[in-house]
Amino acid sequence: MTHRQCAWLTIALFVPLTVFAHQPSDSYLHLDLRREPIVVQWDIALRDLEYALGLDANQDNAITWGELESQQGAIAAYALGRLAISAADQMCRLGPVALLVDRHSDGAYAVLQFKADCPTRSHLELDYRLFFDLDPSHRGLLRITLATATSTAVLSPERPRLALELEHPRLWAQFLDYWREGIWHIVIGVDHILFLFSLLLPAGLRYDNGQWLESGQLHSALFEVMGVVTAFTVAHSLTLALAVLGWVQLPGRLVESAIAATVLLAALNNLYPVVTSRRWLVAFALGLIHGFGFASVLTDLGLPGNALALALAAFNLGVETGQLVLVMGFLPVVFWLRRFAWRVYSVALPLSSLTVVVIAGLWFVERTFDMPLVSLLGEQMTWLAPRLV
Repeated sequence: MTHRQCAWLTIALFVPLTVFAHQPSDSYLHLDLRREPIVVQWDIALRDLEYALGLDANQDNAITWGELESQQGAIAAYALGRLAISAADQMCRLGPVALLVDRHSDGAYAVLQFKADCPTRSHLELDYRLFFDLDPSHRGLLRITLATATSTAVLSPERPRLALELEHPRLWAQFLDYWREGIWHIVIGVDHILFLFSLLLPAGLRYDNGQWLESGQLHSALFEVMGVVTAFTVAHSLTLALAVLGWVQLPGRLVESAIAATVLLAALNNLYPVVTSRRWLVAFALGLIHGFGFASVLTDLGLPGNALALALAAFNLGVETGQLVLVMGFLPVVFWLRRFAWRVYSVALPLSSLTVVVIAGLWFVERTFDMPLVSLLGEQMTWLAPRLV
């Protein structure tokens, strides 16, 4: 493979990632089964509703309360048309809907409050279809309040229907839900992945006379990789727990901007090395910021203490599982290139790092100054920009 071919391959692999580094599409559905009829609250991101319904009537890149209120009927019809609750195979009547607005860590949400009037409480089943036809990555995060406990579940295109447990929630099923959700969030968390891979690209190499050189010692490379991955894991696990438990709170925009900055710094260090050894210290220091990014999904769910510990442990384990799988797939390719195609790797390392610098720079500007630069890559991405004023 020539240097030019290597360059085009790297660009082809990395440039599309700019499109996918946006906030995950989640809604928060709470069913209070302690009351009759069932009380329901459904928080849906305005950015998602804008994409589906076009709430920004004057196209000024800001959704006002007037614009939202004028579309209350359309929002209620759209949402309730994609949610069904049944009891013993009989449909529950949903409505009427009150519309409020709340702010989550990742932006403004429409809050739909209504009741589900069911003919009986036996064999309750939920069917959730919101946004699945528009965004397969969307997740519905369900919280069910019972008389003596709280249960949780994650609804997805692969699992849109759920039988509601009314007495004894199955803890193992809840654990698997949030374990899978943790894996999913590391898969779609392109910024987290690029940060880690930027640190791993020069693992085991030595920097001399203005260039990275092959060390030829596989064991040292593996030792450094283990140190970087472990430090990153410990760091983001620590701040994930602190944020979810409510002990440390940071503004969402600050966290997202800081994460972009960590990716930028990690990639720049490959081009203009400042830290050439003990990169695990960098992974730990900057990895602390990434834990706050992972925490938003659990923080916004508002789980009580008895359900929070289980969700936190499962979600974090899922993040680590996804991270381990990605790293294990990444390392053999890297080590093979170093041993059998060093000239290709010597070009790919700076070129990949430069590409990450450009991508992370765009993310940083976009997140810091609320400038929807990603929309320049395609009209289909303009739904990321609207915000509530």
